[in-house]
Amino acid sequence: MGKNLAETLLGAVVLVGAVIFLTFAYSKSDLKTFEGYAVIAKFDRIDGLVEGSDVKMSGIKIGSVVAQELDTQTYLANLTMNVKKSVRLPQDSSIRVASNGLLGEKYLSITPGGEDKMIKPGGEITHTQGSVDLLSLVGRMIFSQTNAKKNIDNKINEAN
Repeated sequence: MGKNLAETLLGAVVLVGAVIFLTFAYSKSDLKTFEGYAVIAKFDRIDGLVEGSDVKMSGIKIGSVVAQELDTQTYLANLTMNVKKSVRLPQDSSIRVASNGLLGEKYLSITPGGEDKMIKPGGEITHTQGSVDLLSLVGRMIFSQTNAKKNIDNKINEAN
């Protein structure tokens, strides 16, 4: 009987420790949703962005992506993000898809503009820059190097 009581108490202590750990991890993970206002942006490419991706300004998280959909008329990706109420965005602000390092997670980076008028809730950021396809760029570089070598070889052969 005493052995069962000890095992039960030990199990309870482990469960309490797990709850404390999960609470601490959640509070430090910055996964909370923001009470704020919606802002829309349209991109040609949003590779790697998902609902819940960070929206940052000057490296500080100010919001998150809450919805994404394809506009079937323009074939652009429409993103809706939620931005903190305390952060006001000038109308000429720009937004781009960025990443943490070469293969890191994708996020949206906002660069504030200088206009006095601010984007209203439900408004749109019109200056956008989509994600860069790294594999395509590497392929272009390799292909251009191959063509440059062929051109040099052709000129050498013509000279001889």
